[in-house]
Order: sequence, then C-alpha cells, then structure tokens
Amino acid sequence: MTDLSEPAVRSLVTTELEIDGMTCAACSARVEKALARVPGVARASVNLATERATVTAGEPLDVERLVAAVTQAGYDARPVVVPDAATPVDESASPAGDRHADKLRQARRERNAVIAAALLTVPLMLPMLTEWSSAPLALPVWLQLTLASAVQFGFGARFYTAAWRALRAKSGNMDLLVALGTSAAYGLSVWQTAAHPGEMAHLYFEASAAVIVLVRFGKWLEARAKRQTTDAIRALNALRPDRARIRSGDGGERDVPLAQVRVGTIVVVRPGERVPVDGVVLEGRTHIDESLITGESLPVAKETGERVTAGSINGDGLIAVTTSATGAETTLARIIRLVETAQAEKAPIQRLVDRVSAVFVPAILAIALVTLAGWLLAGASGETAILNAVSVLVIACPCALGLATPAAIMAGTGVAARHGVLIKDALALELAQRVSVVAFDKTGTLTAGKPSVVAFEPLGIERGAALALAAAVQRGSDHPLARALVAAAESEAAAAAAHGARPTVAHAQAVPGRGVQAEVDGQRLAIGSGRWLAEQHIALPPEAAAQAQALEAAGNTISWLMRFATPDAPAAVLALIAFGDAVKPGARAAVERLAARGVTSVLVTGDNEGSAASVAAALGIREFHAQVLPADKAQVVRTLKERTGGIVAMAGDGINDAPALAAADIGMAMSTGTDVAMHTAGITLMRGDPALIADAIDISRRTYRKIRQNLFWAFVYNLVGIPLAAFGLLNPMLAGAAMAFSSVSVVTNALLLKTWHSGK
Repeated sequence: MTDLSEPAVRSLVTTELEIDGMTCAACSARVEKALARVPGVARASVNLATERATVTAGEPLDVERLVAAVTQAGYDARPVVVPDAATPVDESASPAGDRHADKLRQARRERNAVIAAALLTVPLMLPMLTEWSSAPLALPVWLQLTLASAVQFGFGARFYTAAWRALRAKSGNMDLLVALGTSAAYGLSVWQTAAHPGEMAHLYFEASAAVIVLVRFGKWLEARAKRQTTDAIRALNALRPDRARIRSGDGGERDVPLAQVRVGTIVVVRPGERVPVDGVVLEGRTHIDESLITGESLPVAKETGERVTAGSINGDGLIAVTTSATGAETTLARIIRLVETAQAEKAPIQRLVDRVSAVFVPAILAIALVTLAGWLLAGASGETAILNAVSVLVIACPCALGLATPAAIMAGTGVAARHGVLIKDALALELAQRVSVVAFDKTGTLTAGKPSVVAFEPLGIERGAALALAAAVQRGSDHPLARALVAAAESEAAAAAAHGARPTVAHAQAVPGRGVQAEVDGQRLAIGSGRWLAEQHIALPPEAAAQAQALEAAGNTISWLMRFATPDAPAAVLALIAFGDAVKPGARAAVERLAARGVTSVLVTGDNEGSAASVAAALGIREFHAQVLPADKAQVVRTLKERTGGIVAMAGDGINDAPALAAADIGMAMSTGTDVAMHTAGITLMRGDPALIADAIDISRRTYRKIRQNLFWAFVYNLVGIPLAAFGLLNPMLAGAAMAFSSVSVVTNALLLKTWHSGK
C-alpha cells in the first residue's frame, strides 16, 4: 500500500481547539464568530458534534489569543495537540484515548445527576399521576418547594451558569431559553405560594423540575449517541500497538516501547500479533488481515519485498519487517488524521443552519414575549400566559438544528473509512453525492496494471507440456512478460501434474529485439516476436495467424513459442502467447452498479485504440478516449463537464492522472497508486478495487439523504412545535420531552448509516 504522505508545503496554518460548554447551534455559531474576529484568522469553523474548532490563518497564531476569544464568548477552550509528523510518537499516550475516557466519566456523572434529579421530581408529579383516582396524592407545599428548589438550583445550576455567560457575551443559547422558561414556572409557583399562604394553590413546581430533568436526560442520550458517531476513529486508534519486538545486533529479540523504534529497525511480528510499523517484509511469508485499514474482508498474502501496514494483523507466519515509518508518519496515523479532518469540516449545506441559528434565540425570545402579551390581552390569567410563554422557550431549543449536519457527516465518513473509502473533507462528500459522470483511467484502475497471460494456445502439443517448456525458457529472466508467463505456468495444475520435474535448461540468452532462446531438454526453443518467427522461416498455420491478428487488434502483445530445427526435430511453432493487462475482477460489476445509480462511466487512457476498445467492451463502457496524453486527460475531463453540465469525477492512480484528478469536480485516487494522485484527490480508495468508487458515491448520497432528513425534521419540529406551544396546546413538560426527543432522534437517524454495507 502506498503511504498517505502529506504535502511538504502548506500555504495556510491550521490550529485546532477543543471547545467545552456548547449546547446548541447558537453556541457553535457564537464561538465561530468570536474566533473569526481574532486578527490574522482567515477562517474559523466550529463543529458542535465533535466539539472542535478549526482555525485557519496565513501564519502561526498565538493560541492563547484564540483561547481568550472563546473564553470571552462564554466557553472553555484548549488546544488540540497534534504530534509532529517528523518524529515518532508514543502511541500508548493517546490524547484521543484520554478524551474518550474523560467523556465516559462525564457521561457517568451526567447519568447519575439525571437519576438523582428524577428521584426528586417524581414526588412532585404525584398529583398529576394520581389525579384519576378518588384521592389524588399531594405533597405539602413546603416539601414541594424544597424538592423543586433542589432541582432548580442544584441540578439546574448548569443552565444558569451557561445562560449568564451567554448574556455577558450579549447573545443567547439553549441554556438561556431553559433557564428563563424553568425560572418563570418556578417563580410563578413561589409567587402563588406566597400570595395564598396556608392554601393548596395551583403550583407548577413539577413543570419546572420535569423540564430540567428531561432536558438533562435528552443531553445525556444525545452525548451517548454522539460518542457512537466517533466509533470509526476509536476503532482505528485501537489498532495502534504500544510495543514492538525488534531484532538486536546479535540476532536476538527484545521487546521495546514503540516510541523507541526508528526507520530501518527490523521488527519481528509473530502470528496473531498486530504489525506495529509500516515496513517491507524482509523475511518470511504470511497472510495479513488489513480489514480495518483497507476494508478488504479477506487476508492478503505477503512475502519478501511486499509492504505491510501498522495496525494490520499478522496471520499464519512469522515475519521480519524493515521499518519504513513509525508514529505519526504511518499510514494508520494519516488515515486517522484524514478521518478526523473530514469529521471536523463543516459542509456547505451547514451555512443554512448557521444563518438560522444566528437569529434563532433572539427570535424565540421575541415570540415568547408576544405569546405572553397575546394571552394577557386575550384575557387569560397570568399563570396561563406565563406557562404558554415557558412552553415556547423550552420547545424551541435549537439542539437538533446544530446536530443535524455534523452527526450525519461523522457517521457517514466513519462508515466510509471502515469500508476503505477515505473522504478528505465535507466538500468532497457533498460533491460525490452529485456525481453524474465518472471518467476512469484504465491501467491500474480498471485493469491490474501489470501484464498477464490473457491467451495461451498450444499448436500440436499438449497444453501442460507447452506451458512447462515456455516457463523453462523464461524462468531466468526478470522481464515483466517473463514473470507473467512463469506465474501463469505455475498457477495451472495441469502443467504441474504433467511435469512434476522441471525441464533442464541450458544456454539461455536474450536476443536483442527478438526475444529469448534456450536449450530445454535437448531442444532449441525460443519465445519471441512474429518478426523473429518470419526470420527463421517457420511456417505459421493460417488459423493461428488469424487468431494472433484478432488478439493484437484488441491491444495485446503477441509472442510465439517456437522450436528451431535440429537433426532430431523440425522447426515448428509450439504455442501462441498473448500478453495483456487483465481487467480487474470486480470492474464490470462496479460499472454496472454506477449505471444502476444513474452514473455514466467513460474510459480515458493513453493506451492504443484496440486496447481501449477491448477494455471498454469487456466492461460495458460505451464512451472511451484512447491515446490521450497526460495533459490532455485534464482537457477531456473539462470537456465532459461542459458537455454534460453535471458533476464529473475522475478515478485514477498514476502521476499522469494528477492533472485530470485536479481538473475534475472531485478526484478519486487508488491508494495502490502514487502519492501525487492521492494529494490531488478528494477521496482516496484504500484498495485497488473499482467497486469502492460506487461505494464512495453511494455512502455520500446516503449521508446527504440523512442530512436532508435531519434538517427537515429539525425545522418542521420547530415550525410545528412553536405555534402549538404559543397557542397553549403544549405544556412545559411535554415541550421539554419533545425538545429532548428531537435531538436524540436526529443523532439516532444519523447513526443508521452505520448499518450500510457495500452493494446495498
């Protein structure tokens, strides 16, 4: 697998902050504005779901100034420590792991607080719960006041604190709405108690307490669901071993912390262990499970000279690996950073939510005041007017709006990463779901990218014997065609069964411009071109000539296995051999899946017309462009964009594909290709499987479907709920329950993306 190397030079500097205390879309919008006002900041983006801020500037910024700006806005901030890619890091000291542990402890405290507040609130609700009976239960007024005060100012203190911070920053948020609403219900009850001493007045202590319990319960459920959206990153972090077994100078082995391993160190990996570093197999052969890195479900065979990736699991063999990357430079570390970046990015569709949230809380306060005044003018009692205004404040909390987009993006990019699709940012995700045309490079993308034997036709000799003789002639050569022929011979059981012992080879030599010749079991054999065949005046059967012409027209390279004349045997052609770049097994299915989703496939290649036509026909691609130079590939992509008027994606793997990847609306690069291609692409496919292109588009479409669903329900919830509350059709308790349910339902709907599977 190719390293996910990063560009050496960046024109912009990015700083990340963890933000504590945000509860709704209005909070994230306010933090964003505060950071954007810091001198030197080019762009600030705040993600409510990940609770992170990403600040971009033209030069390094003073982090303390950024933290101070967030603090002044009423929130807490601290910088996110990103390890330097140039130095190894101790994987056991994982900031992400510490954050997760802190979140779990915080969740347990929140759960315990919700339970305790609920236990204090249930007695207050006894009259409502037993009003159907002949003797409804009612607590003494002093006890109701005591229990309600404990909930209001004990478990509800966090709302007052956050509301006060918002007011100091001259803005509003969810906490302000809850604090105002519950204080109004509580204050009304206290006033009733004081105005009617000794009487069982109509009190609303249970409403204020229940709203606090329900809101905190909803936030706990919401946080619990949000943690599940980061499962992909936690799963990737869990792949990092913290120790490695290295080979010492005397040939022995010793166990050391991973931070002590350097490039060039030989690491020994036993069966069943995780590979601790990126490297190249020095000794041994095995099968490696790379499923959580590449999405490949089956173990991959590895032998000497092949690359292995940190975090993958060694299967059945002992291997020694020469380290090529450790710590922050490993493929796994870069994958984690790429997924984190994608999840922290704000999608273009989020701008709509930002515009709404900027005016949302002031608008709700105005609506609540109008509701209060309207009921009073209509002749309603002060109690009724206040309760309806409270319901408006409670039901309008904009939590669901703030979570609709980031929760779906986190779940979508997470499931994509688990299936081997790395999405660079939210813009790439949005563009991918609108793709209407995919322009494919041929070599290495739709085909294997290396020659193989596509046809072997024996002439007057048994197939197994012919393969054995051909392999014998080529066995000593390192030429790609020679390796392909030897591999084909060794893979055929018939050849192995017929010729268990290898033929004896002598005097093997290359003939420049002609081919290879050798003496095999006493016969003078050669493998070479048709030109050499003609020079030797060896007769070629007409049917073989016609077949060779057809194979050559399809873009294949033709060679002949021939026998030179000797006293014991006449000259003859023994076999026709056609070499070609075989189509990948899943390529046709991938093209068909794209067609089923309304996406047109186009082939763009530098190969000859015959080869391009053959591959296009084999895959069911109607439009192809052959003999296209690298610079011209970009022009073909631009022409497709102009002609179709849709979003055009380019899929490739080589340096020559980089211009086209950049020219496309979105580039999709195979990680089996070059670093340059991946730097240019918006999506990296961790396996050389074309099916991942259809997967990437499908995941993007499903993710955006979830975003639209979430935004629809979040907006509808407020559009319907606020008028109902204003017209007195919702009491504060129901409003609180509905508000909590809306946030949880948005995150839960996003989590349904985790059930996605390839081909669904």
